[in-house]
Amino acid sequence: MTPAEALKKIKVAIETSPPNGYTAELHLQVIKYAEVLEGVSGKEFCEAVGLTPAYRTEFAKMRKIAGRLVNAGLDVDRI
Repeated sequence: MTPAEALKKIKVAIETSPPNGYTAELHLQVIKYAEVLEGVSGKEFCEAVGLTPAYRTEFAKMRKIAGRLVNAGLDVDRI
């Protein structure tokens, strides 16, 4: 999967999430696709997904934590 494909999937997932689950869905999607998004900057991510620049920090945090979760046994294909 390419970064562009992952970003499209993330955008759809966020747009279709319930209003009170928006941020949680964002976190899950970034964790799920963290490996594919390795070379994507926070700015590029926010622009592609349609988020304000304020979400760059959330993107960076979730991408950093994803590796630790995978090492602990998380199967991102089940997200």
